[in-house]
Amino acid sequence: MKYDPINSSLFEKTRNNFTAKMKPNSLAVFNSNDIYPISADSTLPFEQHRDIFYLSGIDQEESVLVLFPDCPKEKHREILFLKETNEHIAIWEGEKLTKEKAFKTSGIKTVYWLQDLEKVLHELMTQCDTVYINTNEHYRVSIETETREDRFTKWLKNKYPAHSVAKSNPILQRLRSVKDPIEIDLIQKACNITEKGFRRILSFVKPNVWEYEIEAEFIHEFIKNRSKGFAYTPIVASGSNANVLHYIENNKQCKSGDLILLDIGAEYANYASDMTRTIPVSGKFTKRQKEVYNAVNRVKNEATKMLTPGTLWADYHVEVGKIMTSELLGLGLLDKSDVQNENPEWPAYKKYFMHGTSHHMGLDTHDYGILTEPMQANMVFTVEPAIYIPSEGFGIRLEDDVVIQEKGDPFNLMQNIPIEADEIESLMNA
Repeated sequence: MKYDPINSSLFEKTRNNFTAKMKPNSLAVFNSNDIYPISADSTLPFEQHRDIFYLSGIDQEESVLVLFPDCPKEKHREILFLKETNEHIAIWEGEKLTKEKAFKTSGIKTVYWLQDLEKVLHELMTQCDTVYINTNEHYRVSIETETREDRFTKWLKNKYPAHSVAKSNPILQRLRSVKDPIEIDLIQKACNITEKGFRRILSFVKPNVWEYEIEAEFIHEFIKNRSKGFAYTPIVASGSNANVLHYIENNKQCKSGDLILLDIGAEYANYASDMTRTIPVSGKFTKRQKEVYNAVNRVKNEATKMLTPGTLWADYHVEVGKIMTSELLGLGLLDKSDVQNENPEWPAYKKYFMHGTSHHMGLDTHDYGILTEPMQANMVFTVEPAIYIPSEGFGIRLEDDVVIQEKGDPFNLMQNIPIEADEIESLMNA
């Protein structure tokens, strides 16, 4: 890993928070992700399952975490199972975690090699009544691949059919959505790295530069600052490409007079940042571009103020829609009849702003969080309004990451990333 070590107190706290929500005499199991094949002997880079990382800090394949807070044997209340390292693995793949290093990372004292999992688990299963399985119930999930967690769940339920089964996910959805101060610091580091990448490209972008060249400048700065790269597939969308919401080809030349929509964020220690900025290829906005840009920025600023404890996500989006409608009327993109005759299920503003304004963010870019429950302090949300105008050949989206505060306005983790139109012009022409 490129990132600095994380204080194990974070993971001790997250485990205590999780086990406090478990049923009496129950056990929970969490698996690492697979290393996914491409073809022949090629594989994708390993990405740890966020849940086992959240609860242990273990960032290694073929790892298993078992939590059994009511276990008669105190040493078996928290157990890590790791792939046993040896000299051959050290030479060919690099050093893996030793039991001592796993304890230092996680704070878990009992560490076994993976080959002992079935034997130890058999003993534990004779002592518990309920087993928590880890399903993915994120509201945007759409996965066809069978995961390591899925295979383990099938095996476990077949092997021990008499046990009651419970789900870890509802507990994790609530716990992971409210960030610990250490987590907020890690997200802030990711945002700070993103800021460095953005400032780098402001002096780099000129007419006729290619979108992929801009992407390359970002990844250079990210890796240079101890990130392993992008938190999600980056969007570098010039001209009309910005009107394609998930444009990721990044293969067009940026023309004089066009805008570039940059939806890019660095990761740090598996935590995401999520930034969007829109900049002029030539270093200066046209009058019309600036009018629309400032309208989007005003919506962002007003929407941010509404992210307070107790707010409901659905109600928040209704209010943001009203603000956006007002701005679109001012820009001449809507008229009063459009609003008066709108479909309540798809309001008039949706013609130019068709996606949501905010989502949870953390270990996942679209992080865990139950959208039907009120917002709480220390939740991290994006704020990303936009106006897309295909007929005028550009789209503008602006996005910051903010932390909900107990009182007052949210804290903007991206407050140091330039966003005002005049400041962007000044930096691009410095």
